[in-house]
Amino acid sequence: QEDFEEHAEKAKTLPESTTNENKLILYGLYKQATVGKVNTDRPGVFSPRERAKWDAWKAVEGKSKEEAMSDYITKVKQLKEEAAAAGA
Repeated sequence: QEDFEEHAEKAKTLPESTTNENKLILYGLYKQATVGKVNTDRPGVFSPRERAKWDAWKAVEGKSKEEAMSDYITKVKQLKEEAAAAGA
């Protein structure tokens, strides 16, 4: 839990170059870890950004809270390493 919160803070410092796809993966895992199962209806086609976020969350719906936290931490570490390698 503590590790997860620490990485949630680190995620805020990811570079601008982080792809939307990766941001959506993080968003879905974060929501699954903090909220659990999707608890809202899918946004309509006129809200593509909200719809993509909802889809990313729905994609990881089967994961337990612990699993989602663990995957989130792993993904943040991976993105941080990639950013560091690109900047080096």
